Amino acid sequence: MPGQGEAVDDAINFQAVPQVAAGRARGGRATQQDDLACLHDAAEQAYLLVLADGMGGEGAGELASEGVVNVARRLWEARSWRSQPGPLFLEALCQEAHAELRRRGERVARGAPHSTVVALLVRGRQVAWAHVGDSRLYRFRGARLLGRTEDHSVAARRRRGAEQDDARLAADPDQHKLLRGLGGPDAPVVEHGCAVLGAGERFVLCSDGVWAQLSAAELGLLSARSDQEAALREALRLALTRGGQEGDNVALIFARPGPQGWPARWTHAVGQAVRKAAALGRRRVRAGAAG
Repeated sequence: MPGQGEAVDDAINFQAVPQVAAGRARGGRATQQDDLACLHDAAEQAYLLVLADGMGGEGAGELASEGVVNVARRLWEARSWRSQPGPLFLEALCQEAHAELRRRGERVARGAPHSTVVALLVRGRQVAWAHVGDSRLYRFRGARLLGRTEDHSVAARRRRGAEQDDARLAADPDQHKLLRGLGGPDAPVVEHGCAVLGAGERFVLCSDGVWAQLSAAELGLLSARSDQEAALREALRLALTRGGQEGDNVALIFARPGPQGWPARWTHAVGQAVRKAAALGRRRVRAGAAG
């Protein structure tokens, strides 16, 4: 007879690309309103990670988060991220996702599709992120939290400047009153961040069903484990167990897209040298052919 841990694992919808593990589960809710996408281009050393938490009632939440993820996949396949600065691409993603939710809202008899979004774009060592709502991105180096996004909620705004306990924040009834979101009557105001990727840096993207149950310290320690898939499954099991029978949907992404420690830095440097030598060789061949 399967144990409780196995039953929880069976409930997790898991995704993975190189150096990224992601998963979501319904928890104690009747429907799954969290969705995510992990997209990777090995040739360009590029990633697009997107997580959305839908809302709106009458099935609109599922429709909303699915719409955000569909737009992300479409823009990724169009490859505009290759020529646009990261923040500009992510801004376009958020605005087009908002427009898609508005279109979907016109086709439903009940409910109104709304969603949060948090997205991370990595190209080589250039990293950009964007978010609207209370789904979060955490950035770690080793055990140290370098920063996280700030929730766009009434509760978070009221507590700004004071030390915030995430468990208390999640329990605050005003936390679910979002100041920004996708799908509303007005175009969303998107918050952006960017950085140069350092060795050993990791990112965690999650919905409020995760951060309400796991502290930043716990997420940092779990995301640092060598087996990302096992660590992610443990994190989701903890969130689901702590959330209980009426717990929220959960969605979580662990990513370490850059070199991790000196062996990875050495491998990365060797790879760059090989690619440069190959490019130089191709130029010489072309120059010889032209001559």
